[in-house]
Amino acid sequence: MANKKSHKWVFPARFRTGAYGWKASKLACQRLREAVSEIKKVTRKDPVLGAEGAVRLLEKIWPSVEHVDSSSGALGSAVYRTLEALIPIIIKAPVDDKTRSKWLDRLWQAMADDGVDYLSLVSDRWGEICGSVDVARWWADELVSTLRSCWTDPNPGAYFRGTTACLSCLLVSGQYEVLLELLELDRYPMWHYRRYGVEALLVLGRKAEAIQYAEASRGLNQSDTVIDRACEDILISSGLYEEAYQRYGLSAAVGNSYIARFRVVAKRYPMKDPSQILTDLIATTPGQEGKWFAAAKDLKLFELALELANRTPCDPKTLTRAARDYVNKEPEFALGSAMAALHWLSEGWGYEVTNFDVVEAYDHAMDAAAVLDNIDDVTAYILQLIESSESGSAQFVRQSLRWRMRERDL
Repeated sequence: MANKKSHKWVFPARFRTGAYGWKASKLACQRLREAVSEIKKVTRKDPVLGAEGAVRLLEKIWPSVEHVDSSSGALGSAVYRTLEALIPIIIKAPVDDKTRSKWLDRLWQAMADDGVDYLSLVSDRWGEICGSVDVARWWADELVSTLRSCWTDPNPGAYFRGTTACLSCLLVSGQYEVLLELLELDRYPMWHYRRYGVEALLVLGRKAEAIQYAEASRGLNQSDTVIDRACEDILISSGLYEEAYQRYGLSAAVGNSYIARFRVVAKRYPMKDPSQILTDLIATTPGQEGKWFAAAKDLKLFELALELANRTPCDPKTLTRAARDYVNKEPEFALGSAMAALHWLSEGWGYEVTNFDVVEAYDHAMDAAAVLDNIDDVTAYILQLIESSESGSAQFVRQSLRWRMRERDL
């Protein structure tokens, strides 16, 4: 640890107590990213010094950002990503018991001072951060009586902030039966706690019981998707891919878009026909078939993509981009996409739509029509489309296209 004294860290000066005000969420997020980069760079050369920097940053997070407006969730997400990056550095650091004990004491105090549980992930992985079975067992012995007292307290509302730290230490130290017995005392079972029980059962080789235990964790305010993913992982680890797919594969898939969900499932089940996966996913979202347009397009299922786009609303901009990209390669698909975009625009769908969006969809429709030598019919259909309604959105589309259609006539 000699380098600790000679190394000059940049980030501590940026995380002074009260360093960030009410409106400084964006700046705080940026500084966290910079601090993580600095710590990772040092870790590559000196893992112990990097871990010391990680502990130091975690100590400073709450005092520096406690006055920041975190209602948007951006800061909380940034802190979570910071913890995901730094906790493994602390876990892997090759240090003696004395040094790690000091780190644990500092982190425990940081968690105690944390006003909104920014450091909850540290508690969740406390057993791993302990660095050894013996240290984890010592912490488990220190915490288990408090947790047992909390969960057996007849008065409602008892809460122990070190709950996951205790459960994590019991798991890492191999006290599986004690862990399972303790979890049975919780009168308001939560998946966040019971997942440690699932891990214990898996270590004991009781996979069927682990799935039953996870299934029994469902309830109010519990994430079915997370539980489904845990059960899916257990079945896949046993080589039961078909059962995993049928029971959990579709519901466990998460992503920030529908096409992302499809890609998650397709990656986990490479032996399955992608078109069948898409068909199965579409069936899980009745009334939202149009949102699977992009996934069908990527699979080059152009007829299905257009059928989906015309069945229920689809983002007009997504349809317009597809029309642009396939004008020469698949003109019929491009034309259908552009016409669907104009249809949904005239129905009032789309986010922050401008005149340019309407004109762009029209231009791609006409370009595809030119390739197909079908300009007159397409023009007539577009006129019929924009004249068929007097709604505000239809009038907007009509006004946006009036001058453009005149230009083409000339």
